[in-house]
Amino acid sequence: MMSIRPKKHLGQHFLTDENIASKIAGSLTGNCSNLLEIGPGEGMLTKYLVRDELNLKLIEIDDESVSFLRSRFPQLSNDILHADFISKTAEPAFEEEFAVIGNFPYNISSQILFKILEYRDRIPEVVGMFQKEVAERIASPPGNKTYGILSVLVKAYYHIEYLFTVSEHVFRPPPKVKSAVIRLTRHTKSYEGLNEKLFFRIVKAGFNQRRKTLRNSLKNAGFPTEKLQDNIFLKRPEQLSVEEFLDITKTINL
Repeated sequence: MMSIRPKKHLGQHFLTDENIASKIAGSLTGNCSNLLEIGPGEGMLTKYLVRDELNLKLIEIDDESVSFLRSRFPQLSNDILHADFISKTAEPAFEEEFAVIGNFPYNISSQILFKILEYRDRIPEVVGMFQKEVAERIASPPGNKTYGILSVLVKAYYHIEYLFTVSEHVFRPPPKVKSAVIRLTRHTKSYEGLNEKLFFRIVKAGFNQRRKTLRNSLKNAGFPTEKLQDNIFLKRPEQLSVEEFLDITKTINL
């Protein structure tokens, strides 16, 4: 008996265009044989990822989707993880390095990226479809209004490529906005001696009050005033490059 197709959940819009699905799957560089698809839904993208050269696993939180996927891809039954990728209790799918791919639900896509950053030492590549506005924010350069926390943190560890825009008409149900596919490739920069927890804290504190100078926003976040005397702290966070945020972290060095 054929499984019932899953209903839309968690802000998910199911991709219906075969060409787009094939194009997303083809955007992987193939440099990593372990691959995790996040939120496969009905498996439109999955079927283009079932290849001999890939060790594919799926992670899906929705009960109906898991049942449907196990019926549609019985060969993957043991590799379909019924779990929440962004949950703190979720274990990584692989013990080795693994790439990530997915049509990410709009309302949790930022949380997915923060979780990927937690696993950055094990995830060399990400190909993901996001709401176009979110994709542009991630790829945004300094000085742009959309430049923010994710722009800085993702750029600190990954090279970002905006690959292509996706029409709202290739989804069921159609979203009210366009989507975009980006590729993240982990770069080889070394931050020896960097207090990475402090770096994350400074970036988040700065952009949480982005209209203020960095001095004021960091002071309000509890950073000691004597550490904030350099002229660079008179700038607003969107004026600072990733490298400047890294330099500031080394300067403060709590």
